[in-house]
Amino acid sequence: MDPSTAGRQIPVVVLAGFLGSGKTTLLNHLLRRRAGNRVAVIVNDFGAVEIDAMTVAGQVGSTVSLGNGCLCCAVDASELDGYLDRLTRPAARIDIIVIEASGLAEPQELVRMILAGGNPRTVYGGLVEVVDAAEFDATRARHPETDRHLAIADLVVLNKTDRVTPAEHERVLGVIAGLGPDAAVVSATYGRIDPGLLFDPATRPDEDEKVRQLSFEDLRAEEDAAADEGQDEGPGHPHHPHTGYESLSFDEPAAMDPRRLMAFLDSRPEGLYRAKGFVDFGAADPDNRYAVHAVGRFLRFYPEPWPRGTERRTRLVLIGSGIDRDALEKELRICAVSGADQDVTDEAAMWGVLRYVRSGPAAEEAADPL
Repeated sequence: MDPSTAGRQIPVVVLAGFLGSGKTTLLNHLLRRRAGNRVAVIVNDFGAVEIDAMTVAGQVGSTVSLGNGCLCCAVDASELDGYLDRLTRPAARIDIIVIEASGLAEPQELVRMILAGGNPRTVYGGLVEVVDAAEFDATRARHPETDRHLAIADLVVLNKTDRVTPAEHERVLGVIAGLGPDAAVVSATYGRIDPGLLFDPATRPDEDEKVRQLSFEDLRAEEDAAADEGQDEGPGHPHHPHTGYESLSFDEPAAMDPRRLMAFLDSRPEGLYRAKGFVDFGAADPDNRYAVHAVGRFLRFYPEPWPRGTERRTRLVLIGSGIDRDALEKELRICAVSGADQDVTDEAAMWGVLRYVRSGPAAEEAADPL
């Protein structure tokens, strides 16, 4: 793969959870608040996904193409590669792909298919596991595999928290933390999480914006804004538009020490869901900057020549829930090279980074978090 295409890769997110957990409700919420992104949805189940003011009933093999670039495809998992190839063609102009897995699907297999796929236009965007707080114990009893799913999740959405007491809420959070200590966990009602956990606001050329259709997102904006001000969803249940996240923007003019940065990334703290940006490794590789993409335990670097006229510095954005931004920034500052060390060349220092470059000899093993 040409590393220069890294910035144009489309994240593929797996949305999983057992029947009744609220996956479709969460997905509909994301589609309404998609920050201008063109979202493709692959539904590995019979169900209903509300897109652009209508409900699309899932039928195996059917494809529904709607205005503003939203698609909903009801498919069998074995067809995944073909659908990803079609959805990632430049003409489709898709920004993110969400695979809504069946309530009885094995999400680990879908994740493996994405990681093992040879499509250079996609990148793994994480496994999001939705959990019903009120039915948590009953679900674990009926489906013991729940524990395994939580153990491999990158983001856990503890949904329907309005249906449990504060004490029960805390107890379930503790159990989830024990089963999946590396996952970020957010609590939600009605599937409302901040879309910023999954995708960034889309940037469009001015000419593209001038011809953009009035979307369902636009039509719902006024209604959602009014609801966010405190309207109720029902007796005793105030409207909660989403659970927020925290982000840290890191900007460092000094080069980063490869070994120190890898130690930081290898021990990413609980709650840190995404990391992205560009890294300057200075004398360790003076010709290239390294785009970094991390989601959950998945990590990949993409070396590319420094663009002419670009200032050499490291710029990263870290996103998560319950993260200590001050502590994270302090740890990152420690990774910076200072003084005469900036000019020291140590070829072995880059070995840890190169393990996570797709073309590297051990890249596939290193990139697979399962």
